Amino acid sequence: MQTNFTLAQLADPAVATANSILRKCVHCGFCTATCPTYVLLGDELDSPRGRIYLIKDMLENDRPAGEQEVKHIDRCLSCLSCMTTCPSGVHYMHLVDHARTHIERTYTRPWLDRGLRALLAWLLPHPGRFRLALIGAWLARPLAPLAGGLFGGKLKAMLELAPKAIPPRSPLDRPGVFPAEGPRMGRVALLAGCAQRVLDPAINDSTIRLLTRLGVEVVVPAAAGCCGALTHHMGREHDAHASVKANVDAWWAETTNGGGAGLDAVVINASGCGTTVKDYGFMLRDDVAYADKAAVLSSLTKDVTEFLDTLDIPMPEEPAGLTVAYHSACSMQHGQQIKTLPQKLLTAAGFTVKAVPEGHLCCGSAGTYNLLQPAIARRLRDRKVANIESTAPDVIATGNIGCMTQIGGGTRVPVVHTVQLLDWAAGGPVPPPLMGYIGAA
Repeated sequence: MQTNFTLAQLADPAVATANSILRKCVHCGFCTATCPTYVLLGDELDSPRGRIYLIKDMLENDRPAGEQEVKHIDRCLSCLSCMTTCPSGVHYMHLVDHARTHIERTYTRPWLDRGLRALLAWLLPHPGRFRLALIGAWLARPLAPLAGGLFGGKLKAMLELAPKAIPPRSPLDRPGVFPAEGPRMGRVALLAGCAQRVLDPAINDSTIRLLTRLGVEVVVPAAAGCCGALTHHMGREHDAHASVKANVDAWWAETTNGGGAGLDAVVINASGCGTTVKDYGFMLRDDVAYADKAAVLSSLTKDVTEFLDTLDIPMPEEPAGLTVAYHSACSMQHGQQIKTLPQKLLTAAGFTVKAVPEGHLCCGSAGTYNLLQPAIARRLRDRKVANIESTAPDVIATGNIGCMTQIGGGTRVPVVHTVQLLDWAAGGPVPPPLMGYIGAA
């Protein structure tokens, strides 16, 4: 794609990066076939190629974002399916992230939308605040049908997504060092996360149990918190970078270069977070104080299934006997290009793993997308659930808490994290959603 940025514009490193990305696009349109919003809506501007044209025009003319750009870029899920499809290597993720930052800086949203986004940015990255908000939403959940189209249906979507039961805080939900059982085979930092700790603390519990049982010491630094993805994808660059730097500082202190005992990996058990943490080096590339440290930590970051694949996991004596539909989160298969490893681990653990039709399409979760774009998110969820249920599974497994919440709201089939099934197969407790299943007691 030909671009026409001035030398003065290209002096801005962010614009120079956008220019490099734009020039790789060859207008081929392969991305349209795998873009969820284009598949649903059929509007060229709701495809990656269409959005690229909008972003190019906005940046080249150095003008504030307008309603058209905001509408269609807001509709983008950042599922990154287009990056898997693109034959030219267009790094759409970095381009659309830059566009969102530009929108946040130059466009004044309606006050209700602005307030909602500010509220989500204030609540979701902070487990204590989020837990209180969920209690309030749980109490108001019966009123969801009465909310109707208020605030564009967003209030109803929020109440419907509130869990029917809020799990108690886990005893393992604390900073500290969890020692390896037996000889220590490795040492990792675990991102405890934010929303996941409240919605399903059993995921971190399973991760810690499984890793320590396999001889891995797990450290959860007190200063580490939200990965920054939630605010990053809302264009709130300052908030996102504050979270990123806090994590870099916390994890760097655990490396030998930072004076700690050393790390073999930074382990992430929420693939949405993993995609972001693996991008820390890029996000802080222009920060002299953090660029090198962020790049090192990004290179150390592994999804929990990637790290487990390096270990000798004991195989079960008898197969678990359950049929698992594995939903590959977009951030896993497109963001991190981890396509078959979780299925391989589940199969080795004795489960019968079924592929899901249209597995490349997003479920509609996408961070805060199902709260901010509820109508599109619901259509994507219903389509995803229909495809999953066509495989007649006993259980659905995935590696991202957002997908678990989204899919779980549309099906009665139990939804669990991949690591919960692996922990169970290797001697851990039965995942709570499977307690009532025959053979799982």
